[in-house]
Amino acid sequence: MTTSASVPAGPHGAIADGGTVTDRLVEANGQYAAAFTDPGMDARPVLHVAVVACMDARLDLHAALGLELGDCHTIRNAGGVVTDDVIRSLTISQRALGTRSVVLIHHTGCGLETLTEEFRHDLEMEVGQRPAWAVEAFRDVDQDVRQSMQRVRTSPFLVHTDDVRGFVFDVRTGLLREIDPA
Repeated sequence: MTTSASVPAGPHGAIADGGTVTDRLVEANGQYAAAFTDPGMDARPVLHVAVVACMDARLDLHAALGLELGDCHTIRNAGGVVTDDVIRSLTISQRALGTRSVVLIHHTGCGLETLTEEFRHDLEMEVGQRPAWAVEAFRDVDQDVRQSMQRVRTSPFLVHTDDVRGFVFDVRTGLLREIDPA
């Protein structure tokens, strides 16, 4: 199996042919666009669901969940944590674009399990300015999923909080394990 990871990359995103990874992505987009046809859909997800997940490159959400283009809104960040910006996106997704369900997906082996809020302090020492955002590091992925579900369910901005479910994706097996919110 050939993956993008098998393409040799050097420092600063340079790839073997002398271009950058971004150059490669733009070239791939040209090939994609050459065969692209307008699917004729609008921004409202067909399944009326928003998926909040970690940005980890090992999670192919559409494949893992059997989703097609246009099925859902996908909101990703480090850890799949429900932050103020995720609430912002979910609010727009629900109130302006018709979603009614929220699926939260964290995963095994997350990098946020190895960080602490000390990361912010180190950044402040390095750049001379403290980040305004929290790292949202965690030690227990199940508990963090529960916290994320609670943040969605209690947000005053969200109108659809009955169908909020949380899962942990196992990066070794590809299986989802549902987390009991209690």
